[in-house]
Amino acid sequence: MTNLITSPNLKLGIIGLGYVGLPLAVEFGRKRVVIGFDINQQRIEELTNGFDKTLEMTSNELKDAAYLRFTSDLEDIRGCNCFIITVPTPIDEHKRPDLMPLIRASEAVGRILKQGDIVIYESTVYPGCTEEDCVPVLERVSGLTFNRDFFCGYSPERINPGDKEHRVTTIKKVTSGSNPEVAATVDALYNEIISAGTHRATSIRVAEAAKVIENTQRDINIALINELALIFNRLGIDTEAVLEAAGSKWNFLPFRPGLVGGHCIGVDPYYLTHKAQSIGYHPEVIIAGRRLNDSMGRYVASQLVKAMIKRRIQVDGSRVLVMGLAFKENCPDIRNTRVVDIIAELREFRCDVDVYDPWVSEADAKHEYGITLTEMPQQQTYDAVIVAVSHREFKNMGAKAIRNLGKSTSVLYDLKYVLAQSESDLRL
Repeated sequence: MTNLITSPNLKLGIIGLGYVGLPLAVEFGRKRVVIGFDINQQRIEELTNGFDKTLEMTSNELKDAAYLRFTSDLEDIRGCNCFIITVPTPIDEHKRPDLMPLIRASEAVGRILKQGDIVIYESTVYPGCTEEDCVPVLERVSGLTFNRDFFCGYSPERINPGDKEHRVTTIKKVTSGSNPEVAATVDALYNEIISAGTHRATSIRVAEAAKVIENTQRDINIALINELALIFNRLGIDTEAVLEAAGSKWNFLPFRPGLVGGHCIGVDPYYLTHKAQSIGYHPEVIIAGRRLNDSMGRYVASQLVKAMIKRRIQVDGSRVLVMGLAFKENCPDIRNTRVVDIIAELREFRCDVDVYDPWVSEADAKHEYGITLTEMPQQQTYDAVIVAVSHREFKNMGAKAIRNLGKSTSVLYDLKYVLAQSESDLRL
């Protein structure tokens, strides 16, 4: 099987061409034949024409992948003998893992699976999901037997949307396989493109667990800093000043308070807690961290409203500008953005909320959250302004221009430390 991987005849099919799948397809497509598959025909047309709306890949990078082509027709990847599945793994409204995209992708691959094929999963899941949830689907649909007729691997994605320094090739890759030979095969495959090298895990379950705790650890650390911010705000101490002072020690971890959203940190802990609860263990620290981080949007809105009342600004019917909708800076990604929690809470107070984000697609904002983005906001218009995302455009505006968006009596809340302490009225 190792010979198969090094053979020039190996054909990769990558299922899912979002933030994870596309960069992977492009890197492999520079070295070997790759077919990128996605069910979104519009996405396929855009990529074929050299445009990536996620902004992860430039038109030149797409062009450089000489052996890569795109399709929405499942039959076009039937000739592939190695499939990498990179579909989303979100949570539902009850914070439970939603495996439907993963199951549907497994069903699709199952329909074209052949003897000797390898299926590699990159989607973030709980330990055991690949072999307990996905493999039975592959077996049922294909009629083949796992680890005899076909094989599986797991290599969790570590993409950081919008990050132009830490790219897919420069982030060390965890790999694994359903038996030792497959593990070696999967590892050899990724080593073709990963300049940072790989770490071969001892099993698929170990690799799954490693991925899910990466972001759980970050989530808990941010929750601690968020709780400290709540305490320091009550004490009248500037949180950033405290963190800068504490950060002068070499081993103090440089986390900052804020909203915790996105496709990973705000989601992955729920996959781990779901699995833990299914085996009779009820996590305490992880759930507490999630509960606190999920409450930050409401906290920000309530702090803003209190500040408005102190300045005798009528909250009911007030105009509030929220600057930024993406879950992080300099990126159009709005998956699981917690800025929407601030917006929803302010609307509960009957505020008229405008949302401005030069990075986010108006169609995506409308489709995902029913939010109509505003054009460049007018000066002297708002009773309150919240800088919710630290886009470079907002930093470049500076304090004076942002302050001028508000009326003569207004409140400026700097949620992301874009401004100096003296230049805003509130910050975490």
